[in-house]
Amino acid sequence: MTIKRIDRELCDSCGICLDSCPDDVIRFDGEDKAVIVYPADCQTCFLCEEDCPRAAIEVAPEILPVPRPY
Repeated sequence: MTIKRIDRELCDSCGICLDSCPDDVIRFDGEDKAVIVYPADCQTCFLCEEDCPRAAIEVAPEILPVPRPY
């Protein structure tokens, strides 16, 4: 599994998804938009999707996220 998509129109370059990804899967491209650079390393943890304030990221919708262990 991996991130299904990042909507470039919704992405406002806040960087929250970069900070929330434990595996450094997401980076900024030359236009400062979030892109998936290492899809094979994605753990499908849903942290990027949950933390994105603009709902620009969609992770494998056919499975449920694992709850965070606070």
